[in-house]
Amino acid sequence: MASSASKPVIGLTTYLEPAKFLVWETEAALLHRVYVDCVVAAGGVPVLLPPVSDAYDRLMSTVDGLVLTGGADVEPERYGQEQHPATYTRPNRDAFEFGLLAAAREQGKPVLGVCRGLQVISVALGGTLVQHLPEARESTEHQPAPATFGKGIVTLADGSRAARILGPETKTLCYHHQAIDRLGAGLDPVGWSADGTIEAAEAPGDDFLLGVQWHPEQDTDDVRLFQALVDASRRQE
Repeated sequence: MASSASKPVIGLTTYLEPAKFLVWETEAALLHRVYVDCVVAAGGVPVLLPPVSDAYDRLMSTVDGLVLTGGADVEPERYGQEQHPATYTRPNRDAFEFGLLAAAREQGKPVLGVCRGLQVISVALGGTLVQHLPEARESTEHQPAPATFGKGIVTLADGSRAARILGPETKTLCYHHQAIDRLGAGLDPVGWSADGTIEAAEAPGDDFLLGVQWHPEQDTDDVRLFQALVDASRRQE
């Protein structure tokens, strides 16, 4: 077993949301436990990064890799659109994650984007989003009901990093009402659902910048994406 000193430290972005626990009802910096369980299972050391600082370079210098986790919608102003009534945003989190992503790329740190994380990556690189898929696709299969994950199959591009990790197709659990419209510059679309929605995108070449629209953390028996991030982070040491 690898010693703790040899395990890469993986930063995970978190929510700032009202929460209730024990006797307290207060705003909390929090994250679904399954994310940290997946990082641990993949051989990494998880560290939670609350969206309360602008010390992006310093934060990224303390971790070996970054997971941009799921959550609220990216503010449409960032990609030149008016806000749809179904869009809900967390501007402070946007500022934090866009700053972290820029620092990660500057430092050459591996990045995995999950759901919102893929959208953050794409918008940061000049992309746009479909703000409400049920209108655009006339379907709720990507987000069937509150707190209910949709089940699907994603086809992955031959030769892509995503396909090398997961194979030519993968079963997914998804929960999103937005999706990629115009993909950000420097990203390749490498995964699609049956209705044509882009479900995975990555930077070409050796840099580990990969985003998926589904929620791989919800299947803690399959940590291949987290394992790939941890392995890439270990090579940065």
